[in-house]
Amino acid sequence: MQSLVNGFRPYLLLTLLVLAVALPGLDALPPMDRDEARFIQATRQMAETDDYVVVRFLDELRAKKPVGIYWLQTVAVEVFSHPADTRVWPYRVPSVLGVLLAVLFTFRLGVALFDRRIALVGAAILGTALIAVVEAHLAKTDAMLLGLTTVVLTGLGLVYMQGRGGTAAPSWVPLVFWLALGMSILVKGPVTPMIVVITGLALAAADRSFGWLNGLRPVMGVILTAAVVTPWFLAVSEQTGGAFLTEAVRGDLIPKLIGGHESHGAPPGYHALLVSLLLWPASLFLWPALARAWRERALPGVRFALAWLVPSWVMFELIPTKLPHYTLPLYPALALLIAVTLFAVRDGTYERLARLPARLWYTVWGVIGVALAGVMIAVPVLHGDGVGVWPVLAALGALVAVVGGLWHAFRRRYLNALMAGMVGAVILHASVFAGVLPGLSDLWVSQRVAHAADVHAPGAALAAVGFHEPSLVFLMGTDTVLADTGVAAAEALASGRVGVAAIEAAATDAFIAAAAERGFAVRPAEVVEGLNYSRGKPVRMTLYVPE
Repeated sequence: MQSLVNGFRPYLLLTLLVLAVALPGLDALPPMDRDEARFIQATRQMAETDDYVVVRFLDELRAKKPVGIYWLQTVAVEVFSHPADTRVWPYRVPSVLGVLLAVLFTFRLGVALFDRRIALVGAAILGTALIAVVEAHLAKTDAMLLGLTTVVLTGLGLVYMQGRGGTAAPSWVPLVFWLALGMSILVKGPVTPMIVVITGLALAAADRSFGWLNGLRPVMGVILTAAVVTPWFLAVSEQTGGAFLTEAVRGDLIPKLIGGHESHGAPPGYHALLVSLLLWPASLFLWPALARAWRERALPGVRFALAWLVPSWVMFELIPTKLPHYTLPLYPALALLIAVTLFAVRDGTYERLARLPARLWYTVWGVIGVALAGVMIAVPVLHGDGVGVWPVLAALGALVAVVGGLWHAFRRRYLNALMAGMVGAVILHASVFAGVLPGLSDLWVSQRVAHAADVHAPGAALAAVGFHEPSLVFLMGTDTVLADTGVAAAEALASGRVGVAAIEAAATDAFIAAAAERGFAVRPAEVVEGLNYSRGKPVRMTLYVPE
């Protein structure tokens, strides 16, 4: 292993690993509702209108997130595609880069906190984690936030270790720290600054010292971060009369802090319950690693990782609104704590990993893996074309991880167990995104409606009643009309704004009658049935064109 951790080799290996799990299916997976489709449609409108200040979805002000991710996606689209193109993969490029950034900087931080072997394993754990691979395939803020947060915390960690007598932090650290912090604010507001502040306070409380923070040059840094974020905040406030920031705080941030916003409420413990799945396959050693980290919390590297992980995790558990990806910026710390545990061969850790509690957990982990394999077979039967090559490969990948991981774990070959788990995970991830998910035809209602519209009314805009998912807007274009009633759809058709209408069953009679009243007849061209997975309800849309 020593030859793999020297020079540029770790960075090359980790880059290849991220590409192996992130590129398969990047274009095959249709635009996902609802968040991703809203992001990519808002980015398209930004490029179409050359308005790079105010974010909108159709005519609606979209103030849930700052502008940063839209800028990054716009650059990717201009480089690789065109706003009129409905290929989604260019919009996902920043997410792939965000995960790659996180993995590479996790390695750099791991070198400073521990050593190069631990750093390589920890970075590989992050790169193969289920949640990281999922976010790499979605054109949202979370993968890039993960990358920027890891860059910021790497800078903080390098300066901290310098203050604890470690190697001097490189001269670039303060500049990169404050620039990345400013960019993170433009991507997702206060999330990264909150994590940084909480981590710094936890370290100051544990060490009873915060003088090491001077290594970040805070006076210069605050000015630099302000220079990054202030121009856009001033511009958007001026163009919207303050409405953008008001809506972002009152309509999005505060509701998440005081209640389960948009039906995403959950009790404390939600994230702890999910982490075993989201960190899979490295969650094989999750709980033993956390127990070992707490015992060794006096060690500077472990202390820094715990300060990054524990207080912020508690904060996310206490916030009423919860989604699985909220704790993603904390996963690099988890990955490094697992890696350092697997190299702790002289402090009794391996004996603890062989005890009954750990073995019971390995069994639970194996059940999770077998369940994943079962899902890979069952879901295509329920919502696709049945079991084919891709579902079988995905299920085999999960079983390779389970069998290999448990075989080695029960024989006290823990690094081998992790490697086996990661090999199986790569097979699983690649198969899921390249073939399993794209093959779930029942779920891709928007894609099928758009295809039918292109067949029966090529180039025409569409009016939709009863199915208003953002993916349909992206696939059909910004001229799409989301009508509330059949009458409104008939009016759009009569006026020439659209050339085809997709109408749900409940609105069909009103639509046909309204069309007749306006002096034209319509005929059904095609019926599309499927599952609206955003609502968990079946959907039946009939496409109508004028006679």
